[in-house]
Amino acid sequence: MVQPVLKWAGGKRQMLDELYSRFPEEYESYHEPFLGGGALFFDIEPRDGTVNDTDNRLVNFYEQIRNQPQALINLLRSFDDPEAEPDENREYADENHKGREIKSYYYQQRALFNKRPYTNKYDPLEEAALLLYLNRTCYNGLYRQNSSGGFNAPIGRHVNPDWVQEARIREASQMLENTEIFNTDFEYILDHVSAGDLVYFDPPYEPMSPTANFNDYSEDGFDIDDQKRLVETAKELGEKGVYVILSNSGVMYDMYDEAGFSVAIEGATRSINSDSQNRDEVEEIIATNIPESARQKAGQKRITEF
Repeated sequence: MVQPVLKWAGGKRQMLDELYSRFPEEYESYHEPFLGGGALFFDIEPRDGTVNDTDNRLVNFYEQIRNQPQALINLLRSFDDPEAEPDENREYADENHKGREIKSYYYQQRALFNKRPYTNKYDPLEEAALLLYLNRTCYNGLYRQNSSGGFNAPIGRHVNPDWVQEARIREASQMLENTEIFNTDFEYILDHVSAGDLVYFDPPYEPMSPTANFNDYSEDGFDIDDQKRLVETAKELGEKGVYVILSNSGVMYDMYDEAGFSVAIEGATRSINSDSQNRDEVEEIIATNIPESARQKAGQKRITEF
């Protein structure tokens, strides 16, 4: 079992048992069109398949892990404590691109990370290292972007934070060697699957209420029309003989039930929330086209590995 490298909003580590209970006894390649932090992907350790995300900086991060893990680790080792003074030999030592004062090394790193959305200039390796550094030193591990795509989470309170994550990077790099990484719409999957493959969809959730906006974590958003397209894509995959498992918020129950999927309500506690006292259990669904008779036995991940 490989541990995810990033902390990620909506991560599925707490729902792994429920997801595995829907897995087919056997499957071929594994695909995850909404990768995010990749909790399920890394736990499975698939031998091949595809992953995708619409966040281009997240996709770059996984590409750098796969292609040059040692260079990434070396760069992360060179970074300083988030509370340290800014590095006078680097950009944004005094103020950021908006002219705001830089008060610590963390905020200098954040300004460097935001070169892509604000100036369209970036170094792929450095950007990947900065993403991990900020993820491990920001407030509550919250990956949050403004409407311009700028990362804007404040500095967190950490005792000896580990932003290098060497072991996890090396393990993740090995896992990604035979995985194609995409940065596109989820419908790419229709051209990259075969009968017997397994696809897990974990899209941005449809809000449970007018004030619960799960799309805040993405500059692009994911609206109800996208949700409907996803249902149709999942149905089309089933017609191709592809196994599908999908998680979403509870308000999507009827849409998947009416589409012919087996749907169950599960509870999940949000581990990332700006209010640490408001991490309540929320209602989620797991939908699948895999009949109970074809599902794996408890504790079994993939029989095709043996």
